[in-house]
Formats: sequence, C-alpha cells, structure tokens
Amino acid sequence: MSTSRIQLPPGPRSLPVLGAVFDYAKDPLAFLERCVREHGDVVYADFLGQPTYVLQNPEHIEHVLVTRHRHYIKDKLQQRMLGGRLLGNGLLTNEGDSWLRQRRLMQPAFHRQRLTAYGRVMVEHARRQRSSWGDGEVRDVYADMMQLTLGIVIKSLFDLEAVGEAEAVGPALARVMEHFARVQSVVFPDWLPTPENRGYREAVERLNTFVSHLIQRRREAGGDAGDLLSLLLHVQDEEGGRMSDQQIRDEVLTLALAGHETTSITLAFCFHLLARNPEAEASLHQELDAVLGGREPTVEDLPSLPFTEQVVKESLRLYPPAWSLSREASEEDEVGGWRIPAGAVVVMNPWTVHRDARFYEEPEAFRPQRWADGLEQRLPRFAWFPFGGGPRLCIGLGFAMMEARLVLAMLAQRFRFERVPDDAVELLPSITLRPKHGVKVRLRVR
Repeated sequence: MSTSRIQLPPGPRSLPVLGAVFDYAKDPLAFLERCVREHGDVVYADFLGQPTYVLQNPEHIEHVLVTRHRHYIKDKLQQRMLGGRLLGNGLLTNEGDSWLRQRRLMQPAFHRQRLTAYGRVMVEHARRQRSSWGDGEVRDVYADMMQLTLGIVIKSLFDLEAVGEAEAVGPALARVMEHFARVQSVVFPDWLPTPENRGYREAVERLNTFVSHLIQRRREAGGDAGDLLSLLLHVQDEEGGRMSDQQIRDEVLTLALAGHETTSITLAFCFHLLARNPEAEASLHQELDAVLGGREPTVEDLPSLPFTEQVVKESLRLYPPAWSLSREASEEDEVGGWRIPAGAVVVMNPWTVHRDARFYEEPEAFRPQRWADGLEQRLPRFAWFPFGGGPRLCIGLGFAMMEARLVLAMLAQRFRFERVPDDAVELLPSITLRPKHGVKVRLRVR
C-alpha cells in the first residue's frame, strides 16, 4: 500500500534514543508503562538505530498478529537468542512454509484424546506434590511448581520420570532460562567465549545429548509409548514425509522450554494472589468442595469448575508469563495511521494491555469473578492475549490451561495459602516474566 503521506510521529510521542535504551534496560516493565501512560497507543523509539513501535491498542495488535501476519516475522533479536544453537527451527522460531508444515504435523499431539491422557499425568504429579507439603510450612511455590511441571513435561514428552538419566534435564533447562534473564545474553552473541556463554553452551549440549539419544533408542524400539515424542516420530505430512531427527529435536526442546516454566509461573502467581485475597480463595474452595466432594479432579470435571478457570485467567491477566511479544515488519505497512517501515520492530505487551483501565475495571485488582458472564467474548479480541494470537497462537494453549486448572484444583483442594511477612514478589522480565526470588506462601491444611 502507499504510505508516503504518513510520517514518523514527531514531538512527545518519540522517545529520546539514549533515554529509551537506558530506561528499558533499567526496568522494562516501568518503561513500557510510561510509554502507554505518557504517549498513548502507539509510541516510537529508536533503540540504537533500530526503529521500534510499541502498540497498546488491541485493534493495532490484531492488525499485526492476524490481518497482516504474513508481513510480520520474528525479529532478529529473538532469532539470535532463541534460534540457532537452542531451538533451531522449532515452532517458536520457524517462519513461512516450513513453519506451516511443522504446525500441521504437530497439531495431532494436542487433540482432545491426547490431552485426556496428559491430564492423568498432571493429576498424578500434583498428587505427589500435595503429599510432600505439610501444615504450617512456608514454601517457595515457584520452585515447587518448577519441579512439578518439569515432571509433567518429561512424562508427557518422553514417557519418563524425572529420575536417572532424565534428572539432567531440569538443571539444564533451568540454566538455559537463567541465561536469558541476564543482560549478557542480549549484549554478547553466544559464540563469544565468556564464562556465561560457556555455561549456556554446556547446558544446551546436555539437552541435545539427552534428546538425541532418546530419539535414537525410540526409533530402534519402534512402537508408540503414548507420549509426544512417539507422535513426532510417526506423524506424516500429505506427501508422506516425516520429520528429521534434527527437526524433532528442535520441536521437543521448544515444547519443553515453552511448556515448562510458563505454567509454573502461572500457578505460583495463582497461589500468591489467593494468599492475598482470602475471599476469592474461599469461593474457590466452595466450588471445589461442591463439584468434587473430596475426590480428585479429572479432565471431565473442568467444565464444571468455572471459578477455578477464572482464577487462572486472572493470574494470566496480571502476570502473563509471555509478557511481551515482538515482530519485525518484512515490508512497509501502516498501523493506526502510522507508517511502519520495513525492518522496524513492533512490540505488543500483554503486561500493559492486560492492565488497561479502558478494558478492565480496577485493573490492578485480583478479581477472578470479572471473567464470569462472558467477559472474554465482550472484550476487544486482543485485550487479553497471554498465549499470543492469530495463526501463531500457542499450540500448547489447551495443554497449559488444562494443566494449570487440574494442578490448582488438586492443591487448593487440600491446602489454604496464607501470606507471609514481606511477601512482595520482585519481577524479572526476561524471555518469561519470572519471580526473581521465588514466591513464598504459608500452607495450611484445610
């Protein structure tokens, strides 16, 4: 389209180059909040020569993620950090026809029948976690949920327990995620021989060795173990083609990274928010008691647990693990009357959109009941998008929502969560929105 009449925004909506860089590096969340508060729905910033646009209006976000999605690709920083050595051409980093083929090949892994089987795994691991907790204990529930979701992802992906050979997966995954929480991962390419990069490369190699050996053994054994790896080994495209071992490795690590920490963050903040809001917690307990009557939840129970789902959605609203999304314009475009040149980066932030008073009454408050009576259908399409949107909507959305609700139901059925002194959570926005020093609550047996 012709956009020559549209000029880059002058005056107060354009942020100073150095000010933008330093302010963002110091506190990304505060920087983005200031952008929205002081400059409106579209903000232009020059990040050391990289034209960058911050979008806040759901209609503009829909334009990028849906209407013109073919013209916006993963930006170079994401490709450098997540692609290459770590995720290769997995779904998070792949583009074009190759991405579409992989998406279609992997979709059967998340069909309803498979999800039901994964649900039983989730309940089993939540049962083990529940039995390890004691009355009156102060727990870092983020650390606990990291271990719990790791066990679930290893069983679902590989049909293994997190013991023996699989024990190395947890520390390696944690080391990789810690790498992206450090500024060095942005400043220095991973081939530079810094101590930080050496530790990161060693963790990636441990993951590669584990997955490669498992693929080889599974190919030799044949059969279907009922896990995701089995499906990826056997699935075929329309021409009868199958994934290479390298592609399977990329997809397995993508699923492990994307599906492990994000759900643990969501659950940890559920417990944090419930501890601070006893009335909401009482409503949750009332629902669990009425529907389950003391028995363990199943996938079939989930439609009868609407408030449980509302708690999860409200946690995702206030603390979206995927707190910021970005795309690079592959050709010139126009968004909301603004010219977006080819090569510009567009940033869309669930962190700020989810807290916008235009869409949510008392946006800073934890109010699960706000999701009753079809709020999600009444909201603009991208006023709540913790899983992204458009064709690249997170393939594991159903898995993640099921896991969060089943684990929450299992643990809240047995325990109340109480505040502890100084329970403020310091946030660390890296690839995900991590609690820097954990999330502590006191457990009380009901």
